[in-house]
Amino acid sequence: MKDVAMTPDKRGVSIQRVGVKELHLPLLIKQKDGGFQSVLANITVGVELPKDYRGTHMSRLVEIVFKWSQKPLSGHDIKLILEQVRERLNATRANITVRFKYFMEKQAPVSGSVSALDYDCEFTGTLSDSNLDFILGVEVPITALCPCSKEISDYGAHNQRGVIRARIRYQGNAYYWIEDLVTELESTASCGIYPLLKRSDEKFVTERAYQTPKFVEDILRDAVLVLRGSNDILWYELETETFESIHNHSAYAYQCEWRKDWEAEE
Repeated sequence: MKDVAMTPDKRGVSIQRVGVKELHLPLLIKQKDGGFQSVLANITVGVELPKDYRGTHMSRLVEIVFKWSQKPLSGHDIKLILEQVRERLNATRANITVRFKYFMEKQAPVSGSVSALDYDCEFTGTLSDSNLDFILGVEVPITALCPCSKEISDYGAHNQRGVIRARIRYQGNAYYWIEDLVTELESTASCGIYPLLKRSDEKFVTERAYQTPKFVEDILRDAVLVLRGSNDILWYELETETFESIHNHSAYAYQCEWRKDWEAEE
């Protein structure tokens, strides 16, 4: 049958990315403990299309990703997927974004009750030549308590849920686990979020937040120092956001920098 996609195109316009998105597939994500977790992933995958060709083979992208659905994945495996994409579609550059909810068991601080909390995570990779540009992304739900409210009030202080959104690039020979990144970032908040709390736990987290008041700026700066403290991280993008309990808007802070930038600052 005639391959229309591979017919010549004379408009002289190359396309930076073309492929499929909103591809929902079950995947297996490697865990730090050596196991893996089954997730439902939302995948975007594509290639660079030279100006000489009218289109690409979308079905081949789906085939390649589907074959990985029963193989446990980590950030290092993204390069293998993209190598297959480039080879199968004869492309010079390939890219993929895998978004998924990752569950971690959390133990309540006093009662020890255990349940699972979900985290929105992302693997993003671009392969050009033999170079992989890989980014790990996580969103960590947190609690924040306003220092100003605590200072000026005779009793109580307003607190709110919030989120720390982080994306990092790290050394290619390193492993940076979702579990580690989540735990490190959560430690910068007034208190963590728990999926299951008994009354004794509720007392603990209420008092813990009250004893650790933080502006959204405080959380961002502490998160910056955590990421700067890693020898493996080369770049990060951070946003902290609190969903204000006494305002009809959110508060946020943002920072993005390469290692050479913060080393020069220090």
